[in-house]
This record gives sequence, structure tokens and C-alpha cells, in this order.
Amino acid sequence: MTQKKERPLVSICAVCYNHANYLRQALDGFLAQRGDFDIEILVHDDASTDGSAEILRRYAARYPDKIFPILQRENQYRQGRQNISGIFNFPRARGKYIALMDCDDYWCNPGKLEAQVCYLEAHPDCAMTVHAAAVKNDRGELVNRNLMRPYRGDRDLSPAELIDKTGSFPFGAMLLRREVVEQLPDWYFRCPVGDRPLELLAALKGYCHYADRFDSVYRFHGAGSWTEEMKSGDLKKKQDAYAIAMRELYCAFDRESGGRYHRAAVSAARRVYFLTRVNLRDYDEIFSPRYRRYYRELSLRDRGFIRAERTLPFLFAGLRRLRDRIFRQEG
Repeated sequence: MTQKKERPLVSICAVCYNHANYLRQALDGFLAQRGDFDIEILVHDDASTDGSAEILRRYAARYPDKIFPILQRENQYRQGRQNISGIFNFPRARGKYIALMDCDDYWCNPGKLEAQVCYLEAHPDCAMTVHAAAVKNDRGELVNRNLMRPYRGDRDLSPAELIDKTGSFPFGAMLLRREVVEQLPDWYFRCPVGDRPLELLAALKGYCHYADRFDSVYRFHGAGSWTEEMKSGDLKKKQDAYAIAMRELYCAFDRESGGRYHRAAVSAARRVYFLTRVNLRDYDEIFSPRYRRYYRELSLRDRGFIRAERTLPFLFAGLRRLRDRIFRQEG
């Protein structure tokens, strides 16, 4: 494949697995980005079986100086490899900045990268920029507008605030300085999720800037998604394992940072544990004074449903249907 002569300013590192229904929209969103700088699009396909690889081949043939796919023949995740970008995308990225994306999501603003690049160029102490994302379900309907909008208004997060934050940033909203991913520790590859360890690594390099713009779309999947998988089967076993893995992540980060952000790391680990107890409806823990702070971080609606389910469990099925209807209408 033809390589660019000039070093790109931004490397877009994307991961794909059976995203054929959404992949073109993701790639078109990359290619539509405007700005007086070069980009490269690095896509890792993890042995998709739905035609995603063929779509990537066609796009790479059409844009040989921009799109550089890796098309696996064997699924790497099933071989125990987590956080694939750290293995296959980051090492070949040449850009000064690293953008991230899951190929079932997409960028809806052609000026997204330009705005983020301009901010990082003007603020050398900032390690990462993020923004809000609209949320769509599998039917393409806009749902809960605030699910991926952690703050109202632009905001700078100190390293401690980034470590111990309450909301979620969309994976496809992140733009990182290259230095954040140049030396990835073992705990990055052991973590069951990819966004959290990158946020922790960014906290070691500077602050995070949040722009209150809906520059991308996050797809909220049902059956087959990681979130739904975590809630299926032996729920307690999966939730307990997740809480332990995340506690190990924060402990490893705390050691790596020399305890500089110990309080924030401990608090973040406790929050993860609390949220797994919410998923398990472990009311003794949910209402324990130890976790009062995290309980108060829940929305009024979520607190209301938890109390209602605890008090009137036989009515919860109806309340859950009502909640889901409200969730769909909030977009």
C-alpha cells in the first residue's frame, strides 16, 4: 500500500468487528474531516465474518494514501488479546495526535478534528480533548441525549478530576497526544475496557479539556454488545470479576504514579464497585453509608427506580418498561 510522503498530524486509530452495517458511515465521517493538516486512518479488523473486511479493502483501494487496514484471519480477542489498538494501531501511528473510534460509531461534525487539534496546539499542558456524543439505538433512533454528555458547558478537568470523574466520555470523542500511548504499561493490556486506562495515562501527561459539543454519534446496542454481555448469564460472577479487574487497574496506576493521585484512584475504584452493586441490586451495599457519595451521583430518576424496585419489586417490570420508553424519547 502507498504510504504518505508527509507525516500526518492526526492518526485515527479505529477498531472493527462485524460492523459492516455501520462501517461506511464511520469511514465517511473520517474522510469528511476538514482542516489544513494530513490524517491517516488505521483500522484493525478482528477477523469479521460479515463483509467488513471487503468494505475496508474497497475503501483502502480508493484512498491508498489515507486508509491502512489490518485484516486479521484469526480473531485476536478470542486469543485473549485485549485493547487491540495498543497492539496493532498505536505502534504504527505516525501522527502527533491520536484519535480513537469504534467503527460502529461515527463522527457527525466535519470540523470535529480541526477544533480539537486547534485546542491542543494552543494548550501544550492539555493531554486529551473530548466532547459529547449523541446516542442512537440499533434502529437509528436518537435516545437519551445526556447519556454521553457528562457536563453542561465546556470544562477543564485536572488530572485528579479525570481519574475520579463521574460521567463517561465517548471513546470516539477522544483526541490524545502521541506521548500518552508511546509507552503502554502492562496494566493497559490487562484492563477489560480500553477507554479508562487511556484516560489514566492521559492524566499523567496533563489535564483534559471537555467541549460541550455533539460531534459524534454513539450507538447503544442491545443483544451482542459488551454491556449486554456483562449483564447476561452469571451476572454476579461477571460483575464481581469486572469490579476486581478495575480495582487492579487503579492499584497498578496508583503504583505507577507513585501515589500522586492515590485518593482519586481509590475513590474511582470504589465507584466502580458501587456501580456493580447497583447492577446486582445489592441493596445493603447500595444504601450503605460507605457509598452515600456515589449513590447521590446517580440521577434522580435512577434513584427513584432503585427505591421503587426495592420497595415494590412486583411493580418493577412495568416501571422498567416506562423507564425504557422515557429513555427512547429523551433524544
